[in-house]
Amino acid sequence: MIILCVQRQQKGYGMNFKALLQTAEYDFIRSNERLGNRIMLLGLGGSYAYGTNHEGSDVDFRGVALQLPSDLIGLTKFEQYTDEGTDTVIYGFNKLVRLLLECNPNTCEMLGLEEEQYLIKSELGQELIDHSGLFLSKRAIRSFGGYADAQLRRLQNAIARDTLPQSERERHILKSVKNALDDFNSRYAGRETGSIRLYIDQSDNPAFDTEIFVDADYRHFPLRDYADLWGTMRTVVRDYDKIGKRNKKKDENHLNKHAMHLIRLFMMAVDILEQGEIITCRTGDLPVLRAVRRGDYMLSDGRFSPEFYELLEEYEHKLDEAAKRTALPDEPDMEGVERFVERVNRYAVTGELI
Repeated sequence: MIILCVQRQQKGYGMNFKALLQTAEYDFIRSNERLGNRIMLLGLGGSYAYGTNHEGSDVDFRGVALQLPSDLIGLTKFEQYTDEGTDTVIYGFNKLVRLLLECNPNTCEMLGLEEEQYLIKSELGQELIDHSGLFLSKRAIRSFGGYADAQLRRLQNAIARDTLPQSERERHILKSVKNALDDFNSRYAGRETGSIRLYIDQSDNPAFDTEIFVDADYRHFPLRDYADLWGTMRTVVRDYDKIGKRNKKKDENHLNKHAMHLIRLFMMAVDILEQGEIITCRTGDLPVLRAVRRGDYMLSDGRFSPEFYELLEEYEHKLDEAAKRTALPDEPDMEGVERFVERVNRYAVTGELI
């Protein structure tokens, strides 16, 4: 159950979310031609959506809006509207559909809120919720698992940065980069265009004892894919270094938050695979999630306790078992999705529901 009366710390508001939406800082919702009455759904995001909010939690709104006719039969294009000042993101309908087809966790969440967590919901918005099953498939195993792996990597990187000697930290980074590389290679399976070798050797850099080196040999490889490859590995190293430059107490809070979201992703994935249902507000799981968020599983030296890793292993096992037993199809119901998308976009152009 969410608490509808919250305090927005940075603005000094004490009001419910619908009242907050009517304030001047959200005028863009009403004045922007792409939003306003074109919004199909607008609901809570982040901790208030999950039920894990605490005093001082930020308020995030997430939504979806109909495309303009010119987006569908003209030359304009609309992917999403982002207002950083209010942490609001509103997707164009077509982009949302693409993300839902991949079982993207951040967008699946929008279809699994409690009724009172929706601030705007049109007739088509309700239909989108009712049709959420069309988008669910075994792709959720990869997508939720991938997001969970990214959260776990952040935790491991941050802890390793503080507790391991430099040469061991470098080996840890290498493992993380190789995991990212494996994910990249899986997307380009069967493409025989070259190879890449990552390894650790003695460093000439006085700041390092050892360092990661790379031998790459690619021919006739698309430049954009090559940039994606290097961007993926660069992000891992950059995020690792960024996490290392931190305030201990502040970062412990961040680590506990990452750990909570890691467990939550597993919980949501298991629900999708076992029940075919998106459950965003984790009412029944709040004692566990809040305990992780509070730091109950963190030791005094900043590492996570063995009990946390036992909890993590438990949910990894649940996900593996759910993946074996799931009745979800390998791929989404594309025929059903196409019919629904045509219905919505026809309305976006003509204003008539058929």
